[in-house]
Amino acid sequence: MINNINVALIGNPNTGKTSVFNALTGLNQKVGNYPGITVEKKIGFSPLNKLTKARILDLPGTYSLNASSMDESLVVELLLNKNDPDYPDVAVVITDVENLKRNLLLFSQIKDLEIPTILVVNMSDQISRSGIKIDVKKLKEKLNTEVILVSTRKNSGLSDLKKALADYRMLSIKPFLDTKIIDKEYFESLQLAFPNQSLYKLWLVITQDINFTSLDRQKVSDSSAFRSLPKSQLKNLQQRETIHRYQLINQILKETYKKNLEEATDLRSRLDNILIHKFWGYVIFFFILLIIFQSIFEWSSLPMDFIDNSFNKIGEWARENMPRGILNDLITEGIIPGLGGILIFIPQIAFLFLFISFLEETGYMSRVVFLMDRGLRKYGLSVKSVVPLISGTACAIPAIMATRNIENWKDRLITTLVIPFTTCSARLPVYMILISLVIPDKKILGINYQGLSLMGLYLVGFFMAIASASILNRLLKTSNKSYFVLEMPNYKLPLLKNILITVWEKTRTFITEAGKIILAISILLWFMASFGPGQNFLNADSIIIEKFSEEPMTDIELDREISTYRLENSYIGLLGKSIEPLITPLGYDWKIGIALISSFAAREVFIGTLATIYSVGSDDQETIKNRMAGELKRDGTKLFNLATGISLMLFYAFAMQCMSTLAIVKKETNSWKWPIIQLLSMTVIAYLAALISFQLLK
Repeated sequence: MINNINVALIGNPNTGKTSVFNALTGLNQKVGNYPGITVEKKIGFSPLNKLTKARILDLPGTYSLNASSMDESLVVELLLNKNDPDYPDVAVVITDVENLKRNLLLFSQIKDLEIPTILVVNMSDQISRSGIKIDVKKLKEKLNTEVILVSTRKNSGLSDLKKALADYRMLSIKPFLDTKIIDKEYFESLQLAFPNQSLYKLWLVITQDINFTSLDRQKVSDSSAFRSLPKSQLKNLQQRETIHRYQLINQILKETYKKNLEEATDLRSRLDNILIHKFWGYVIFFFILLIIFQSIFEWSSLPMDFIDNSFNKIGEWARENMPRGILNDLITEGIIPGLGGILIFIPQIAFLFLFISFLEETGYMSRVVFLMDRGLRKYGLSVKSVVPLISGTACAIPAIMATRNIENWKDRLITTLVIPFTTCSARLPVYMILISLVIPDKKILGINYQGLSLMGLYLVGFFMAIASASILNRLLKTSNKSYFVLEMPNYKLPLLKNILITVWEKTRTFITEAGKIILAISILLWFMASFGPGQNFLNADSIIIEKFSEEPMTDIELDREISTYRLENSYIGLLGKSIEPLITPLGYDWKIGIALISSFAAREVFIGTLATIYSVGSDDQETIKNRMAGELKRDGTKLFNLATGISLMLFYAFAMQCMSTLAIVKKETNSWKWPIIQLLSMTVIAYLAALISFQLLK
């Protein structure tokens, strides 16, 4: 029988925790949310030996158990709640070989919780390069636990880690620090009041707003067996605790850890002088963005054409080989075009995540955060708004949740309200198809117009976020007094395995989440486009035949006229016609109007919707892109011309167009007031931008 154990990976940010997680689990991992809250957690599985399998939880990065953010509170709550299904049998604290002193503070606190704890010294391949010497044997003795040197780059130390995890019951749970040393009288009275509880756990319950099984904070604070202290004195005791811990850590490292600064290379400082320079830093970042967007267009064209043609052939095969009828129509005109309309963008989504993951792995993204912080403060954004704004380029939902680390509620509100302006990955499919339709595939000085347009849309969204924040800052009269501490990680060569796993996970999540929505909407749209009320829909054949009876028309032209007339009189056609007067000044027809409405579920649904609508009643075997390119207005001109394309792109750059984002804003602000204001204001801005651009360019 296989023995399953829970393993918690814990560590400071930028210690390589995710690299260790990926090395242990590979692709055998999944992403979910913590119960009751939408904060991401990663769980992976790793066989340790023939009898033991580890369920590994990658916890959010934390500097200590004195929680000051939502992520840190999650770690503390889990480690104090033995009834939690994720409660670890063994904790693995990941440390960075160059910052061992600071990392050991967290290790010492976890060990005091009497949880079997293993210390992993990561990036061990940098030991000699950094002029570091570690006496591992003596360090084990001093810390009274297993210490393992690991290098995920060289794949060393992982077998030793697995063996230590399998033998976790042999690890000592003796506390690192005698808690009573902080204040003997206070802690002795606390121990007398609760003799059957861990003293350090009691201390954490008292000092933080967390729950500890049946023992809650109020019961501890209200106990008459010991004196209750005001917050200022509790804070003072926390500081004394930290001092005592560092005194012990310094003594241990004095005997076990040596670093010769003369042997350490100065490459990091030389690179930082360039990459975070107050002028050249921005120039370099601009050119990196330009290269990324150029590459997305250049590299993705072949696989996109392959996917587009493949779905075209699948639809053709299904149409010819399946029995004629409603099911055939549903699959060939609804499901296949709808899914093909979004899956065609897999290469571009994957390449975007590839570049982002590469920049994160090298340590450059932390420098980008530093650059942005320096430039954003003057516009009224909190210094802690930088990370949420940058992470909004992947998805607005986790970016909005990341604002929980901003203490000032007004700063947090402003950041929450402007994040949806940043271009998320869901907008990318809309941008890509529209750019390919209306922007010529030409180059100037080796720079592709299409890549330049894509970068421009990202910058437009970001600048609109800054401008909106500046306006809100004046309206709400915020005070920016928060502080932002950012650790600059060492530069390192990215691990290909980590990058590929990240790309796989992010792309798979995008496909599965978008795919479920698109599949449901495609079926609904097909039904609404295939059926309709009244005689005009039912008698479309006879009406069109009579109308064009005196005009010479081929059978193909006649079938196309009948399909168009039937579609216009279907349920979806009538809905589209009802909103057409409102969107005609923007250059849109009723079909685009339907796509705008349906894409409120998710922005990327826009393409799937048009693909479904254009496929209904059509036997053309053209690709989705060609169908859109061939769509004509009533006057015979192309629907997707430069004016309409730019108008649509600007509309999606500024509009909310995401039901999930609206829901998370409501949850984070605990009110419908702000998400409604956000939805209305962004819609007005989007409408005006689309209107002005179309009227100027038409």
